Amino acid sequence: MKTAQQNFPFEQARRVTASEVNAARLAIAKKLDQPARRSRGRPPKARTEKYAPVSIRLSPVVIRWAKRQAESRGTGYQTFINNVLQHLAR
Repeated sequence: MKTAQQNFPFEQARRVTASEVNAARLAIAKKLDQPARRSRGRPPKARTEKYAPVSIRLSPVVIRWAKRQAESRGTGYQTFINNVLQHLAR
């Protein structure tokens, strides 16, 4: 049994132009009733949503607790610590 890849004549295929890619993106956006995305990856964050890198020394007991809590919630421990601190800052 041949797969679709084995049956496709790649030597006869042509490259898709940038305008065709753009037209396809616009058609998908229209079909989904969403604005067209301009780039791949995560959307840029607003200035107030960006995180500042910090270095902090914490007790190993605190780190173990945060890792256990984060694992039970299915998130990373740094995200968990950030969420706890944000909750306390309100």
